[in-house]
Amino acid sequence: MEEQRIAKSHRLVVNNRKTSTVTGVLDVLSFDLNEILLETEQGMLMVKGTDLHVNRLSVEKGEVDLSGNIDSVAYSSVSQTGRQSESFLSRLFK
Repeated sequence: MEEQRIAKSHRLVVNNRKTSTVTGVLDVLSFDLNEILLETEQGMLMVKGTDLHVNRLSVEKGEVDLSGNIDSVAYSSVSQTGRQSESFLSRLFK
């Protein structure tokens, strides 16, 4: 029997392209000064910019606070979350 995921609440707030609060975060997959990749309830979220930092991460609440110069925010398809993204990432880093 295939388990269905019920979409939970997800919110992205960007303030003056300098700070951001994201809720509904399942995992932080990677981050550096120019790119942060998050797995959210609504799909993969990629934040690009310069001097990016993860200021606060609460795995229990699913919240992340970001800061830096945010240039772009992009979502990938919801179907890529979960085990499919893990296999994609594991293939990418082999």
